[in-house]
Amino acid sequence: MKSKVYIETSIVSYLVARPSRDVVQAAAQKLTQAWWEDRGRFTLFASDLVLREAAAGDAKAAARRLEILAPITLVRVNAEAANLADGLLRAGGLPQRAGADALHIAVAAAHGLDYLLTWNCKHIASASLRGKIEAVCRAAGFEPPVICTPQELIRER
Repeated sequence: MKSKVYIETSIVSYLVARPSRDVVQAAAQKLTQAWWEDRGRFTLFASDLVLREAAAGDAKAAARRLEILAPITLVRVNAEAANLADGLLRAGGLPQRAGADALHIAVAAAHGLDYLLTWNCKHIASASLRGKIEAVCRAAGFEPPVICTPQELIRER
């Protein structure tokens, strides 16, 4: 059985972005592309929140992001996810200004997905927040997804 991966918006953004001149961001783009080529090992999921975020901004880039997301199974932002996101914000698992980030985590947890793939290392894939995020998810009765970047989920060749 394939592991289930929630694709957060930053992943599709890195896939379609023009190559960055910043060496760190360029490396992240290359790692994302390499992971994407190997994505067949996983069952991919996104949410309507990812679609809304991907549709924002430059029209051409948004169209490319939405094209990438089109074949991916969508999971809903349901009441359980909304309540868990509120809990993550109230308990300090994430700062109040990170409501959308809390919702990404909550959607993945509420739907029992194995991984949440992201390049958002400020609020989602943050080592300093990870313990609190996991504790809040478990206290609410959900197993948290493994939150990681493509670099952590890429298969060694």
